[in-house]
Amino acid sequence: MQTRTEPKPRAVLVGVQLPGMTADDITLSLNELGRLVNTLGYDVAGRVTQKRSSLSAAAVLGEGKLLDLARFTGGTGIVPSNVPPRKGKKSDDEPEGVTAPLDGIADDEDQGTLDGEARGDATVVVVDHELTPTQLRNLERATGGDVLDRTSVILEIFHRHARSREARLQVELARLGYVAPRLREGASGGDRVRGGVGGKGAGESALELDRRKIRDRMAELRRELDAIASQQGTRRTRRHEQFRVALVGYTNAGKSSLMRALTGSEVYVADKLFATLDTTVRALVPESHPRVLVSDTVGFIKKLPHDLVASFRSTLDEAREASLLLHVVDGSDPDWPQQLAVTREVLAEIAADDIPSRLVFNKRDRMTDAQRDDALARFPDALLISTREPDDVAHTRSEILAFFEKDMVEGEVVVPYGAKGVIADVHRDARVVSEDYDEVGARFVVRTKPGILARLQNAAGGRPAPRGDD
Repeated sequence: MQTRTEPKPRAVLVGVQLPGMTADDITLSLNELGRLVNTLGYDVAGRVTQKRSSLSAAAVLGEGKLLDLARFTGGTGIVPSNVPPRKGKKSDDEPEGVTAPLDGIADDEDQGTLDGEARGDATVVVVDHELTPTQLRNLERATGGDVLDRTSVILEIFHRHARSREARLQVELARLGYVAPRLREGASGGDRVRGGVGGKGAGESALELDRRKIRDRMAELRRELDAIASQQGTRRTRRHEQFRVALVGYTNAGKSSLMRALTGSEVYVADKLFATLDTTVRALVPESHPRVLVSDTVGFIKKLPHDLVASFRSTLDEAREASLLLHVVDGSDPDWPQQLAVTREVLAEIAADDIPSRLVFNKRDRMTDAQRDDALARFPDALLISTREPDDVAHTRSEILAFFEKDMVEGEVVVPYGAKGVIADVHRDARVVSEDYDEVGARFVVRTKPGILARLQNAAGGRPAPRGDD
């Protein structure tokens, strides 16, 4: 028996080419918006674009393109005003109300595009810009469909993919920060709830009550996240001496795939945007001495909402406190230079832009010869890998170890026979060059970080002078 697959709901994308943007810029941005929409489970019905000097303050697009947009959703394409319709018999062609005044900016109809089959069955309009409450409301009235902007799409994806308690709290905080300024009065108007003793006083409107509830909830979420961040800070402090690598980069660049390949961990991997929201920390395998910890972080994207960056700041601290950043780039994506720029902007925002880093072009197997040559011409020291190739993963591991090797010193740790518990620490936190036993105890020559060497020597009860480089 065959299972009937329900058709996916359809969405139409809207983009405006503003001054400073090229036609390729708007195309690449809408391509990415399409992937975001697909991640939410929608099929893209088509695209409506227009070249303008600024977004229309009323409904993003000009009047002509608004009519084109409505062909996808079955709407009127007209923004009705609050003026009641004229009395008397209305002709079949006359719309309800009158057209709301737009901003006087002329339509560049000859420079706009209308792509896709306008069947009138699209239920969602997705705009590649952040909308004001007025723009959102007017687009809903003109198209008759639900309207989302880029920020709300990203927030919804984060909401669906959040798995841990921390991620869910972070996303809820960001969503409330987005919703709060966009609340509006209901159809019944701003009815007031009486306040004061005995119900006296002006009281609060329903809108004011909603806003106060949101403020209270946001304060509660911040307290909970601060408590979680404090616990994570304690764990990071315990890992402070160890070598730490953070994988950073654009969403869907392959960070989680590289994490799984380097550490053997069963982290979640999927070919979709923002599949990973939780930071995972695992040891490099085969295990090195000293041990190297690898952390996977949340991916970045263009126009990443600032509330999300702020909410995920504690998660991104793994990147800020790492010893080495691996910038993972999808080398097969033609937009990778802009994606790399976005990653660097976010790292600067969280004060992680001065950490030593190494560029890794992933998905080498999908890159053309021209793409490989271009990547290496721009970044000669970059690694070109495929996480599906064991040799590439092994080479990446060797490069990580080589980076940390230059910061290691050689020294001697003498462990008395009465302090055997220190021997396990020596083997875990240092590379043993030689090992001898005499009447005093076990004598180890090791290579490790200066701080770890000092700790091991103190734990063993002595501090022999380090040998070699310092």
